[in-house]
Amino acid sequence: MTYEQLKEKALSLPYAPGVYIMRDKTEKVIYVGKAKKLKNRVSQYFQDTASHSPKTRMMVSKIDHFDVIVAASEFEALVLECSLIKRHMPKYNILLKDDKGYPYLRLDMKEAYPKLTLSAKIADDGAAYFGPYGSRGVTNSLLEAIVKTLRLPDCHKEFPRDVGNDRPCLNYHMNQCAGWCKQGRSLQEYREIMEQVRQLLLGNYKGVAEEIKKQMLSAAENLEFELAASLRDRFNAIQALGQKQLVTAGNLADTDVIGYGQTEAKACFAVLHFSGGNLLDKEYEVFPVPDDPEEAVSSLIKQYYMARGFAPKRILLPFAMSDGDLFEQLLAQKFGRKVSLAVPQRGDNLRLVELANKNALEEAQRVTGKEEKLSGTLGLLGKMLSIQLPRRIESFDISNISGTDIVASMVVYQDGRPRRSDYKRFKIEGLDGQDDYESMRQAVARRFVHFVNGDKGFDAAPSLLLIDGGIAHAKAAQEVLEALELSFPVFGMVKDDRHRTRSLVTPEGNEIGIDSNQSVFAFIGSIQEETHRFAITYHRQLRSKRLRYSALDQIPGIGPKRKQELLKTFKSLSAIGQAELAELERVLPKDAATAVYQHFHRSEEETPCE
Repeated sequence: MTYEQLKEKALSLPYAPGVYIMRDKTEKVIYVGKAKKLKNRVSQYFQDTASHSPKTRMMVSKIDHFDVIVAASEFEALVLECSLIKRHMPKYNILLKDDKGYPYLRLDMKEAYPKLTLSAKIADDGAAYFGPYGSRGVTNSLLEAIVKTLRLPDCHKEFPRDVGNDRPCLNYHMNQCAGWCKQGRSLQEYREIMEQVRQLLLGNYKGVAEEIKKQMLSAAENLEFELAASLRDRFNAIQALGQKQLVTAGNLADTDVIGYGQTEAKACFAVLHFSGGNLLDKEYEVFPVPDDPEEAVSSLIKQYYMARGFAPKRILLPFAMSDGDLFEQLLAQKFGRKVSLAVPQRGDNLRLVELANKNALEEAQRVTGKEEKLSGTLGLLGKMLSIQLPRRIESFDISNISGTDIVASMVVYQDGRPRRSDYKRFKIEGLDGQDDYESMRQAVARRFVHFVNGDKGFDAAPSLLLIDGGIAHAKAAQEVLEALELSFPVFGMVKDDRHRTRSLVTPEGNEIGIDSNQSVFAFIGSIQEETHRFAITYHRQLRSKRLRYSALDQIPGIGPKRKQELLKTFKSLSAIGQAELAELERVLPKDAATAVYQHFHRSEEETPCE
């Protein structure tokens, strides 16, 4: 379908809740969304595309056609959206990367020799399933910890088939297994231990430890010292295993706290699991910075709990979900009990959300490289100014003292870094006194006349012009561009009382604050400082040259050539003034050397004798 056909179809949709499915030319689903009113939501994609984010523009450009499913209610649309995202994993939806699900631990006590195993999902087979415990790696670690702690078999032998058929394996000799394949080992004892495993997974950690302790003391009283020693080792092992390792993000958590943080290039969705006020574990997902953080977090929360198969009693959020009430209904329907969503405003719950946000930010910072930070800052700056990515930034500043030695500097930042080979400086000419606006016009005009002529060194087109000063300075630069029939984004750099750029302003007077975003604020500040440094350095060079030459101009017999020889030999005006007559005579004829010496030593003439 053409763009106009897509737009026409969107405008023909009903004002009803439902789900829309965007597809590309290969019929692949690239985006799934939910809408309260399909016509309003879908038509937005095909109107005023200039206001879309780069990601949305890219997605729209890939749409060949779309389908919609009208739902009976918003709740039905939410259920359908979650199902379709899980099925199609669309490219332009924010997705959880771990699409393998969250595994469970399976234990079937009906078997003669129950064995603890990993299971991808719950089956209707009469076995007990525990979890989910987070990622596959976390669940495997828990399984391994239980097996080693209680010295359970971790080999490929089948029980009871292989009992007594062969010698115990290496695990037995390394004291990592109790040797349950040896002839004569008690089946009842094995089943008692597996019952302890079941109790541990149910969260009855203290009860299991107490039961083992009672058995140990009883064995000692009956003088069964070998059994007592074995029970003592098991008790110590369970104590070492600890509750925290066993309840890692499991279904014992009563509160989940969602956090969100982002850098210039990366964002992170984090979940902290709490039980009884104690932090059990953290899970997180890092992804590129989204256009709408609230929408991204809302989408990830839905995917997380629908895939996880469990939700705690309470979920604390950093943002309100637009369909939070509906999602609560969905969770209650899926898990058979009430789950409450809340956005804390004060107190301990707010501090928990702040902790989750801090964890999310730290993870995002950890995986964000320097180049990504720089690229992200440029992208954010472009978004704030509503312009394309500012890959080449040119910044102008004027420097003078009381209208003398007026100079202008132009520094260039390419992809966020100074490009010193492209720096330019201009000596402002033809002005009577100080006129910053006219000075800026002259500097910008000279730079872009060269550009129009295609002169080497001036032929690169800027993405953004930054002008040191306010509206009037920006307007002066804009007028020059218009006169040359050029169009580049122009912004003035407005300073605060500490001489730092606090905002950028258009020639029309629209001010965009940047001090609320640390990365952009620091970046613009570095450009401002570099532009000022380059301007004032050139100004000082000209002023110093003028002063030293004007001092020598007052001396009879010292022309341009002799000035050059003096400065070449002595390096500075101060050194010439301190030179002895004999030193000057090595460079100049005797009469000229005497004139220079006397010029700098007038105050040292001898007082006449009385």
